[in-house]
Amino acid sequence: MLILVICILFINLIQHQKSFQSQKAISNQLELSLNKHVQENFFNFQKSIFGQLENTANHHQFVFEELEKSSKSLDETVHKKLEEIKFVVDEKLQKTLETRLTHSFQLVSDSLTKVQKGLGEMQILANGVGDLKRVLSNTKSRGVLGEIQLSNLLEQLLTQDQYSLNVTTIPNTRNHVEFAIKFPGNTESLPYIWLPVDAKFPLDIYEHLLNAYESNDKDEITKKRKQLGVTVKQMASEINTKYVYPPYTTDFGIMFLPTESLYAEVLRIPGLIMDVQSAYKIMIVGPSNLGAFLSSLQQGFKSLAIEKQTGEVWKLLNVVKNEFHKFGDILDKTQRKILEANKIIETAGAKSRNIERKLNNLDKIKFLD
Repeated sequence: MLILVICILFINLIQHQKSFQSQKAISNQLELSLNKHVQENFFNFQKSIFGQLENTANHHQFVFEELEKSSKSLDETVHKKLEEIKFVVDEKLQKTLETRLTHSFQLVSDSLTKVQKGLGEMQILANGVGDLKRVLSNTKSRGVLGEIQLSNLLEQLLTQDQYSLNVTTIPNTRNHVEFAIKFPGNTESLPYIWLPVDAKFPLDIYEHLLNAYESNDKDEITKKRKQLGVTVKQMASEINTKYVYPPYTTDFGIMFLPTESLYAEVLRIPGLIMDVQSAYKIMIVGPSNLGAFLSSLQQGFKSLAIEKQTGEVWKLLNVVKNEFHKFGDILDKTQRKILEANKIIETAGAKSRNIERKLNNLDKIKFLD
């Protein structure tokens, strides 16, 4: 029995061994088949990948070639356009440069012509200045120039019957003032009196002062300014002595300085104008304020004309004064009458308001009935 069991087990073992070998053979066969299939698939996949990579490389090569062609074409186009722009710019620049150079040369030529003309005019002016300097170096010539300017101003500001030339203001003398303005006199023996006007031009000392200003020498400026003040006082004294002689003239005279700069310099000297007026009774004027001064003198003509009839005016004023006193009395009486009338009017107003209140009360009584 045991032997039978062993035999059966042995037989089963042999069958299992055969079955295992058979399965192993099948497994090996399946493994070989699977490996072969995997290899075939991998080969196909690898082949596909290589094909795609080759296509991609070919496409990239094509794109690169196209880009290279486009870049070359773009370079050629840009280079061509740059050449065209350069040509146009060079052409316009050359044209503009030629135009501007021509215009600049024309301007320079015109300027040189003007400079040459100006130099000629400056030469003429320099000659004129030299001639003027030679004229002004002569004291008599300077006086003539001052007289000419003063004459022109008086012709513009006054009528011919308001002034005269070369007037002898002091009787029985040979002193002739250049100009004298006519004023109405106060008596029948003197129907008019004269206001002497003399032009003075102290050029020498004034030039020395200007030179001191240019050198900025303060001590020299002070010195020359003081000398100018002394010279002006001497001229004022001369005018007063030669031409001022009341009652034939006014008790003052006029010194005319023919340039504004000289007049301004005289004004800068402290106290000079007032000293000349108080000591010598001479009024110093320049070209700018001569008109205003003569305008005030023209008002003086009217004042003096009124002064001739001072007696009648005072009589008239006394009459007017008396009449004003009478008029004041009348005003006082009138004011009193007005006050009385105001009181009467106030009384009448009070009575009127009283009557009005009574009438109002009467209306109320009728309304109640």
